[in-house]
Amino acid sequence: MTLSILAVFISELVTVAGVVIPFVIWISRLIEGQRCQLRTAMLNTYYACKDAKKIHQYEIENFHKNYKAYKALKGNSFIDDIYKEVRHWEVIM
Repeated sequence: MTLSILAVFISELVTVAGVVIPFVIWISRLIEGQRCQLRTAMLNTYYACKDAKKIHQYEIENFHKNYKAYKALKGNSFIDDIYKEVRHWEVIM
């Protein structure tokens, strides 16, 4: 490989990295923001219903979907105990 080919290759690599790296950072920030919104939605439902330990059908469905999405986005175990508790509440139709 000649020096000029190597220089072109490195230049192209730097150009690609200049596009890919900011995109990866942007995606990771979007994921973190989505995790935060999901966690907040679940906590809002939890605190609104925890005294009565009763939850509406649509709320438990949303809670379950939010939990699955949160875990798919590599959400930490903070919400796991809350999810386990909510699953045992009385569901109101």
